[in-house]
Amino acid sequence: MTTAVTCRSCGAAELELVLSLGATPLANSLPASASGGAEEATYPLDLVFCPTCTLVQITETVPPEELFRDYLYFSSFSDTMLAHARELVGRFVAERRLGPSSLAVEIASNDGYLLQYYKAAGIPVLGIEPARNVAKVAVEERGIPTVTEFFGLELGARLAGEGKRADVLHANNVLAHVADLNGFVGGIRELLSAEGVAALEFPYVGDMIDHCEFDTIYHEHLCYFSLGALDHLFKRQGLKAVAVDRIPIHGGSLLLQVARAEAQTPVAPSVAALLAEERSRGLAAAEFYRGFARRVTGLKADLRALLARLKGEGRTIAAYGAAAKGSTLLNTFGIGRETLDFVADRSTHKQGRFMPGVRIPIVPPERLREAMPDYTLLLTWNFAEEILAQQAEYRARGGKFIVPIPDVRVV
Repeated sequence: MTTAVTCRSCGAAELELVLSLGATPLANSLPASASGGAEEATYPLDLVFCPTCTLVQITETVPPEELFRDYLYFSSFSDTMLAHARELVGRFVAERRLGPSSLAVEIASNDGYLLQYYKAAGIPVLGIEPARNVAKVAVEERGIPTVTEFFGLELGARLAGEGKRADVLHANNVLAHVADLNGFVGGIRELLSAEGVAALEFPYVGDMIDHCEFDTIYHEHLCYFSLGALDHLFKRQGLKAVAVDRIPIHGGSLLLQVARAEAQTPVAPSVAALLAEERSRGLAAAEFYRGFARRVTGLKADLRALLARLKGEGRTIAAYGAAAKGSTLLNTFGIGRETLDFVADRSTHKQGRFMPGVRIPIVPPERLREAMPDYTLLLTWNFAEEILAQQAEYRARGGKFIVPIPDVRVV
């Protein structure tokens, strides 16, 4: 583990503290037992702002080998993610006029959830996924050729040297995981064809602050991006932003398209519009981020008070969603087995394990209908619509969900 003393993007040394969440365990490291023997390692979780290039980031870097080589998040367990991937592929196939002579690449391709749709359309694909257990599923179950390495400048240059140049390159929810931002972005430039486009998705820091989405902060997410912060980074690496869309997934994200600086791809008006909006709202100044910590403290008080009242009334409470954001919320708010009976999750890879730190057992979703807890804390609130629909029977029988973000509410 290393502690950042300079900005991950521009190298500036003056970083301003925004929020400290204390020391927490790794959010996706799910223990296999309730006790686990040795005490779980915890790491400081401090959010800072760089006034030089405006990048918001955490200060600690846990080695990626520890975080990602054996990974328990499989994108295909989310109907929302699959539908989003299918729609995205259809859009890029049409807009970029892709065909059998094209190449679609995804960095952090997970279990092939997205590239399978390019393959079905007859377009050659290449996945890059360092988690060997996840890549194995992509290769064996979906027939997606996958490189099981961490992506960076060296790998991008090597693949380009082998004649693999991407006409479309996806990097969904991975840029925030990267310690060497300049090397990663430089690798994208190497891998792109002359007129190729990279489509990057990531949670938007403006939405994170506006909606008090503090649980998006965990050790895998090293950075929290605005378009302005990325504009500095891309220009430094010979790339240009050519289009940007605001999308609702994960509580508010950006879908950003970038191309080589010398490419003929025109820059859409959406880029200048969002940059102007960020300037007018003050995202480039530390003042925008002040007060975030106070709002998180208020949210903690509200949620803990509600849970304490319900337990005092003799109500039973469970949770849904063994996601990383749930680990952040439970550990930083101090909510454990004294309050929650279990955490239900659809992923068979997580069932039978326990939530980090708090050691709450993870069970199949069917347990909700079997046990019928009076209330269920929805930790994966970013998929609320999907989960509420899946749990229609539980709700019809009187079960209620507590949605904690952006404000505590019962549905």
